[in-house]
Amino acid sequence: MTETHDAPARIRPSRGADFSRIYGVGGYRPVRVIPNEEVLQWIDSSDEWIRTRSGISERRWAGPEETVSEMSVQAAGKAIAQAGIAPEQIGAVVVSTVSHLKQTPAIATEISHRLGCGTAAAFDISAACAGFGYGLSLADGMVRTGSAEYVLVIGVERLSDLTDTSDRSTAFIFGDGAGAVVVGPAAEPGIGKMVWGSDGAQADVISQTQAWDTAFAKEDAVNGAGDEIKWPALRMEGQTVFRWAVWEMAKVAQQALDAAGISADQLGAFIPHQANMRITDAMIKALKLPASVPVARDIAETGNTSAASIPLAMERMLASGEAKSGDLALVIGFGAGLVYAATVVTLP
Repeated sequence: MTETHDAPARIRPSRGADFSRIYGVGGYRPVRVIPNEEVLQWIDSSDEWIRTRSGISERRWAGPEETVSEMSVQAAGKAIAQAGIAPEQIGAVVVSTVSHLKQTPAIATEISHRLGCGTAAAFDISAACAGFGYGLSLADGMVRTGSAEYVLVIGVERLSDLTDTSDRSTAFIFGDGAGAVVVGPAAEPGIGKMVWGSDGAQADVISQTQAWDTAFAKEDAVNGAGDEIKWPALRMEGQTVFRWAVWEMAKVAQQALDAAGISADQLGAFIPHQANMRITDAMIKALKLPASVPVARDIAETGNTSAASIPLAMERMLASGEAKSGDLALVIGFGAGLVYAATVVTLP
């Protein structure tokens, strides 16, 4: 007698939209403007030196009420409105930040609740200046697998909290702000393959000066002794980062173009992470980007806002008419880790 066996159970394949795209973008810039003249009260430098080395003339720093949550809610509200959907249609909220100072809970849960996104999945990611790209790739995957119809991706930083104003190499660099996009289903590709990765061998070239437990241990050791405890801050080996970004990130940007099947002259905008104006200029040259392609140079007025810089620049370029809805844009982020992420997107 032949023994029969039932077929093994199989997981039903998940299925979402064929493609995804960005439907809305929003940004928030803090009220307080910090010009180079104010920075020169902290460090021995000059306005000319800061502009020449970085391209920065001013940056925005958040006030007490402009929290990571508040800036995110302001930026996300604009993105949701532009996307033309209701907050409760958001199926997931992804927040990229390195400056939310609570280990848990994720700030994404508070932001989701404040926006009225119901029971949306909500979580934070830490990918520094490449964080927006990482979040965008996660959103693309969620929409296409069907785990969320619309995904809210937020890049937000309060880097002023982590800036050592006595450090001549970094005091002038960082700014605060939030940028957000809504990603949803599309009939044709609106987000290209994400070319992303990391180089952990160079993890120490951009880092926090000390871990929180080290700072707390020092505080315990000198408690009552009257000694000052230095708050952990960001440090950077500027020349190492500059060389890596100039030589390696142009290659990554070209890989993103190739993966999308797009040539540089077909772009409607180039939106790199706003790290340094000289890095941007070097990438333009390496990519042989036509002069007719508009390039984001928001660093001049915003400083380096890490995960927020790309969506902030995207919003400004669209609002000013420098870039247009439906244009193709090459976006690339890179920073602490060292990490990077680049892709081509259709602008909302």
